[in-house]
Amino acid sequence: MNSIKVAVVGTGFMGWVHIEALRRLGIGISGVLGSSPEKTKVFALKTGITKAYASYEEVLADPDAGSVHLGVPNKFHFLMAKQALEAGKHVLCEKPLAMNTVESAALVAIAAKYPKQAAGVNYNIRYYPLCIEAKDRIRKKELGDIFHITGSYSQDWLLHDTDYNWRVLDSEGGELRAVSDIGTHWLDLIYFITGLEVESVCADLQTVHPVRKRPKGEIATFQGKGQTFVDTENIPITTDDYGSILLRFKGGKKGLLWVSQVSAGHKNCLRFEIAGSKQAVSWNSEKPNEIMFGNRDKANEILLRDPSLLGNDARKFADYPGGHNEGYDDSFKMCFRGFYDAIASGKTGPDAQYPTFADGHREIVLCEAILQSHREQRWIKVKE
Repeated sequence: MNSIKVAVVGTGFMGWVHIEALRRLGIGISGVLGSSPEKTKVFALKTGITKAYASYEEVLADPDAGSVHLGVPNKFHFLMAKQALEAGKHVLCEKPLAMNTVESAALVAIAAKYPKQAAGVNYNIRYYPLCIEAKDRIRKKELGDIFHITGSYSQDWLLHDTDYNWRVLDSEGGELRAVSDIGTHWLDLIYFITGLEVESVCADLQTVHPVRKRPKGEIATFQGKGQTFVDTENIPITTDDYGSILLRFKGGKKGLLWVSQVSAGHKNCLRFEIAGSKQAVSWNSEKPNEIMFGNRDKANEILLRDPSLLGNDARKFADYPGGHNEGYDDSFKMCFRGFYDAIASGKTGPDAQYPTFADGHREIVLCEAILQSHREQRWIKVKE
């Protein structure tokens, strides 16, 4: 596994998160590339990486880079992922995989041409050990028959109309924002845990700030409150700040998801509750080291993340003893471990255990159904 070196493309928040996780796994960094030579050089110096690529073409031509991690705005995902696969590289792309289903379907087809190359999407939340534990217990029927699933993903980093980032622009990230940026994490996680596929959706979305004040200067993701800009310009916004979505799963199960990037007090909070005929299970990403199993006829159970108390599947992704908390950064490490372990074992085909391009495409199909439902104000059947 450690013989592979990774080119990290993107020098924003995701760039350094990826680099830190890769280094913890002992995976080498071949070099980095930002949106400009200046940003690339500054980032390389800050992170102690020797090679600062001058262009993406240089990344693709570098024999030292066996894999490419894409942490760039969504509009670049399709072409960069396509070119990396065609250049013989493994690809791990940030979500959402592409701007629309035309692009994501094309990427699935391209990836199928290169079965020995891993093509993954960074759905890191799958890799919290207690989420894997919930999946294992559902597989073993310990919750009984699933009745319904509810949950949310809430943040507050775009609460004010002066909060601004490239993600708010449909030209940069796509027509959806809160749903595609964080809602897809929840939807993917529920599919991963339960295996249930969404059959139809009914959505109501809201743009809380139809005009945002863009600073005449650069602002980093999640760091708006620490920066002050005197000069701003008004920018019309059409992407969603909030959304509520009713879900119907195949087999008759029901669900509800709400997402918000304007919910004061929640920095990065994914929650789910899965109600079954024997038990319910609930988890909160802001308290990732505990999970509750609810009971009707006996006391509820709180399980703290402890490898000695977890099943075999979850134990593989819990490195520290009980009482030694693991969190957000560890989920990236574990996702990348799964990805590069699959490469080392040759298990990179359609049945790969890491989140694949097919998983990324599924979420964009859902996003388009959600957007259509909102616009037409009716239930929409999800396309196969």
